[in-house]
Amino acid sequence: MSATGIGGNGAAGTSRLRRFGANVAAAFAAAVRTPRTDAHRPAWPAFARLAIGAAIAILVLAATMMMLDPWSIARVRGLPPSLISVFDDITDLGLSGWFLWPIGLLLVAIAVLDTRIMPRLVHGVLASLAVRLGFVFAAIAVPGLFVAVIKRLIGRARPFVTGDDTWAYQLWVWRSDHASLPSGHATTAFAAAVAIGAIWPRARMVMWIYAGVIAMSRIVVVAHHPSDVIAGAIVGTIGALLVRNWFATRRLGFAVMSDGSVQALPGPSWRRIKAVARKLLSA
Repeated sequence: MSATGIGGNGAAGTSRLRRFGANVAAAFAAAVRTPRTDAHRPAWPAFARLAIGAAIAILVLAATMMMLDPWSIARVRGLPPSLISVFDDITDLGLSGWFLWPIGLLLVAIAVLDTRIMPRLVHGVLASLAVRLGFVFAAIAVPGLFVAVIKRLIGRARPFVTGDDTWAYQLWVWRSDHASLPSGHATTAFAAAVAIGAIWPRARMVMWIYAGVIAMSRIVVVAHHPSDVIAGAIVGTIGALLVRNWFATRRLGFAVMSDGSVQALPGPSWRRIKAVARKLLSA
């Protein structure tokens, strides 16, 4: 599956820098292009159902803040130090850099290597990979950036700062110790679970387990309250779905069906990916 509008615009003899710039410009143009007027739109629940869902989410967060947040702090303090140490090592796996840096480097490599003088198969595989990697990058980066800003404006104190006081806020401050709500790690973990699961369904179970463990680790290491990780999970999930729908309306890696459902388009097989990698390495 080759993505329309994604690919090399350079010709033989152009510099690698110009080739890279042309490919990046083409990819950006494809990502922000206006959907066709006859294209289907993703189906969303009726406004009443969305309102009910939002109200339930707010009530759950409020109840968690009042009942579960203080309880969790007391329980975490009683955990064995060895268990806390394990989660302290695990929790850093929720940093967005574990996803964004390798994906970003792969996208840069594709932008440098892809040219129209390549065989059609090679160009098509690189284009298809660029679309899917670009989707995962955006699905993690967009909600992550939103949370990185909003959490510092909300200004909720982290549990290691205030202890039993779960209602300590300093609005509109830009301090990491008052950036508890929502959890950035949970946002990244759940956005990654949704995005990677949308592209590679076989990875869904592993990714959801990963997201749950990262969310739990933030509570165990006293970096976040339970309500923080719930809020992060909600933002990460919804953010990744919104990015998926954005790509689908432009038929980039996804397509909107006639009933409004969104489905992933077929991508290159591992056999073809390995064949292209060998061809590029031997060139």
